Amino acid sequence: MAMRMLEVGGVPPVTDGERVADDSNPRGYYELEAVKKLPANAEWLEKADGKAVKIVAPLLGKLPTAAGRRYRVIVMRREIAEVLGSQATMLDRLGRPSASIDPARLGKALLGQLDQAAALCDNRSDMDRLDLAYADAVSDPRSAAEAIAAFLGRPMDLDAMAATVDPALYRQRGR
Repeated sequence: MAMRMLEVGGVPPVTDGERVADDSNPRGYYELEAVKKLPANAEWLEKADGKAVKIVAPLLGKLPTAAGRRYRVIVMRREIAEVLGSQATMLDRLGRPSASIDPARLGKALLGQLDQAAALCDNRSDMDRLDLAYADAVSDPRSAAEAIAAFLGRPMDLDAMAATVDPALYRQRGR
């Protein structure tokens, strides 16, 4: 959702299109395979200035430091039970049963990754962080759009950003 908001707001995404939209994510994944190869290959970062790149929390620490480069990290926070439910549904759709995964252990690991990413952003002088609650962004997308634009310090199409949020895609809600 955040990547789509950025895109329609005027920040082009860096993606390779290898992972296509599906039932689990009908608007696409906005992923870039090269991200998985950090830090061994970070040459693609030169072409990413001013653009949006989706990077999973454990890989944030692999981003290289470079004179003059700043990273603005938007962390979309979601209730862990919702994340686990979404992952289980996706795995089931792919024919990879999720029953073999211990939800408590996975949840703890995911929360730990988010905490580590937050600490990393707080401790690196070249990183700024904006935390957004997924549920809040869905219920008040205009405020989320305004927060993103203020964080990035650039004019953005707030109406388009707010309009792209589809509450119907919020299928794994906390109970």
